[in-house]
Amino acid sequence: MTPSAQTIKPNYSQHKLSLLKMRQQLLNQMSSLKAEFNLVDKSRGDESDQSVAHQEEHSFLITQNRYKFQLMEIDYALSRIENGTYGVCEETFEPIEDVRLQAIPWTRYSIEGAEIREAATKNADRKMAY
Repeated sequence: MTPSAQTIKPNYSQHKLSLLKMRQQLLNQMSSLKAEFNLVDKSRGDESDQSVAHQEEHSFLITQNRYKFQLMEIDYALSRIENGTYGVCEETFEPIEDVRLQAIPWTRYSIEGAEIREAATKNADRKMAY
């Protein structure tokens, strides 16, 4: 195949390094958060103390869930780098703007694709409200 006939894919090594660094930071944060949470004695104290402990547990679970979702998105982005689909919008199938990839390296959508998704979600929410 001649060079002009080949599809020239951008080098996403910098994005991959950024994603791997973010992934490790998230794992470290999750580990620290869990260790801190496990140090709290949730079974002692009066009703007020137990209520505070319950709120802390709720906050911990929400944060852990957010971290897990973020890890999933990062892992998915890393797999897209490996299979050659990274940097392509899942909505418009057009290249994602490099500035957007630098800001949000795990993104699946270009700015236009994200706007289309958001509009579709709003329309679906409105239909469900009726």
